[in-house]
Amino acid sequence: MRTFVSAAAALVGLLMAAVAVPAMWVDRNIVQEDGFVALTAPLGKDPAFQQRLATAAVDALASGANIPEALTQLARPVLDNAAQSLTALPGYSEAWAETLRKSHRLTFADPSTVPPDADVTSSLTLDVAPLVGLVARQVSEATTLPLEGPGQVLIHIGQSNQRQLIERVTVYAPMGYAVAVGACIAFVIAFVAARRRWAVLAGMGVGALVLAGVWKLASDAAGTAVAATSSGNDVAELFKSEFVAACSAGFGQWIVAAAVAGAALLATGIAVRVTGARKRGNFEHR
Repeated sequence: MRTFVSAAAALVGLLMAAVAVPAMWVDRNIVQEDGFVALTAPLGKDPAFQQRLATAAVDALASGANIPEALTQLARPVLDNAAQSLTALPGYSEAWAETLRKSHRLTFADPSTVPPDADVTSSLTLDVAPLVGLVARQVSEATTLPLEGPGQVLIHIGQSNQRQLIERVTVYAPMGYAVAVGACIAFVIAFVAARRRWAVLAGMGVGALVLAGVWKLASDAAGTAVAATSSGNDVAELFKSEFVAACSAGFGQWIVAAAVAGAALLATGIAVRVTGARKRGNFEHR
């Protein structure tokens, strides 16, 4: 009976861990604002993405700033220069971080709290208004034109039917912590109830290695599925590609940690088994 209880508890623990670990990663790195900013901040340093983003910001300012036609020739060179050197402007890092924070709030906020003029029907919405405002200040300083950036400049990523997925992730991802606690309890029960505790350690190690492989396959499949969607916008497509790569790399670190922990548990279980066998052998010889 103890063996059955131990095996069942270990299996339940592994199944719960299979759900809990990805859920916790998603909550920490995507649902939580600080984690999302930390994950996506390096995207602003990618040269190709920088250029597309700068062009989009300058185009948004040029089309919405109501620059008098007589001064267009004066402002155009400054706008073109800003498009080429946006990341070198003072305040770029802060503007990009604010862009990510505003985008996260639009994407993960309760729809009832979002301003009516903000269309958040896509799976992810970038608001690059802080970057447009940065360009506007640069142009104002260079030309003395009293330009102000728009309050919102939205770039939609994904499709409207994926919005429900975002809402579900927001609700269910934080539950991963409770599931993780349940998994730990199950593992403790498995270890306490076991007749051969080395077998529990080895079994959990093998299970962790299997989960690491499953998570890797699932991560690759999810990345492929996201990449297959189309946003119809060059900036959105580039951001999506870089975002998927960042997620894969970030979760990949957790997968490696799980694989290392699994290998350590397996090695410990085998070591305990060998040590126990040697002790019994020495006792019998006496």
